[in-house]
Amino acid sequence: MSLSTITALSPLDGRYATKLAALRPIMSEHGYMHRRVQVEVAWFIALSDAGFAEFKPLTTGARAYLLGLVKNFSEADAAAIKEIEKTTNHDVKAVEYWIKSKFEARPELEKASEFVHFACTSEDINNTSHALQLRSGRDQVVLPGLDRIVLKLREMAHAFADVPMLSRTHGQTASPTTVGKEMANVVMRLQTACEKIAAVKIMGKMNGAVGNYNAHLSAWPEFDWEAFSKKVIETPEPLGLGLTFQPYSIQIEPHDYMAELFDAVARANTILIDLSRDIWGYVSLGYFKQRLKAGEIGSSTMPHKVNPIDFENAEGNLGLANALLKHLSEKLPVSRWQRDLTDSTVLRNMGVALGYATLAYASLLTGLNKLEINEENLAEDLDAAWEVLAEPIQTVMRRFGVQGAYEKLKEVTRGKTVTAEALHGLIQSLEIPQAEKDRLLAMTPGSYVGKAAELARRV
Repeated sequence: MSLSTITALSPLDGRYATKLAALRPIMSEHGYMHRRVQVEVAWFIALSDAGFAEFKPLTTGARAYLLGLVKNFSEADAAAIKEIEKTTNHDVKAVEYWIKSKFEARPELEKASEFVHFACTSEDINNTSHALQLRSGRDQVVLPGLDRIVLKLREMAHAFADVPMLSRTHGQTASPTTVGKEMANVVMRLQTACEKIAAVKIMGKMNGAVGNYNAHLSAWPEFDWEAFSKKVIETPEPLGLGLTFQPYSIQIEPHDYMAELFDAVARANTILIDLSRDIWGYVSLGYFKQRLKAGEIGSSTMPHKVNPIDFENAEGNLGLANALLKHLSEKLPVSRWQRDLTDSTVLRNMGVALGYATLAYASLLTGLNKLEINEENLAEDLDAAWEVLAEPIQTVMRRFGVQGAYEKLKEVTRGKTVTAEALHGLIQSLEIPQAEKDRLLAMTPGSYVGKAAELARRV
């Protein structure tokens, strides 16, 4: 059976393949190979500039050629590396051999070929490559996906700032809010979550087999290899990697920053699960309608249905993403002694975790863009919930020292169908200033929204 979007085992490369086009070049095996080549080239060029008599600075032409290997890295190049790996049975060594093969007929580079992967352990290349993948995946796909949701929710917060909506605490009628304020709540939460994601320092180490520069110092004992490694890692691309230097490690970078990053993404996803479920509920209540799309079918047997499938799809994929992200954050910082390979296969699933998250963000945004507010249903719900005005009435009664204010309102409202007439009768009987009575009499469930509109417009 040939591999295609129909035969793919993962739905990310099957049913949803087209929706993950932006992430695939970054987090795929091809993306991993590309970054390994980038790291090897950066290290090689830096070694030529280190001042060693045995490795003179590369010419401008040689540097341009090497950087071109990175810039123009193709699927065919990745396939060639995989072909070499069939013999080496070692993926990093295959990258080294591929780079050396590109030195043929270039005497300057052929002469210096033994400085490819010089003093490096495979993990020097792997950890920095993973770091480059994660930085690109975060900055180019994950955060932009979240930002689009934030922008849409902010737009809704402002547009619906003044549209009153009945709240439901414990599933029961509660003090009204506005549709815009509920969107603003999520905007603020999500912005904070995005700031946490963006703030994670993406780290890398290049310090040899167990983190002590053993091989490096055996070659040049007097050279400051730690400073050199730091420079390669922190120098901006393309001559460096533009990462944060990790000075202490075993064979592998500790992966604590990865756990921090995955936990931060999972927190953002949890906020969106909350949003997806709430919107699903509001659609069910009729607070939102969904814009129809020609040809779409909601049910194979019930023609009337317009299902909130985008929010359901988002919720499901956010759950899958978080399950993987949780495992990644719990497992990756744990290594037996100086190295074991349990992290290797797990790390190859970073793209899967971020893929489910990316898919969810797209589904959620699609759903949000379909929503149309149903002000008629919102107004009807509010008009049937006069009991929510028990709160302001008893609060004003307390202000003016009316004894048993809470208890009197409880007796009139708890578990009963409350009418405007009944509340107005109670208000008229109160021993409070007439101006306060008039203010309470003018109040409706739809007008009792506090600062909701102002808070929504401010976000």
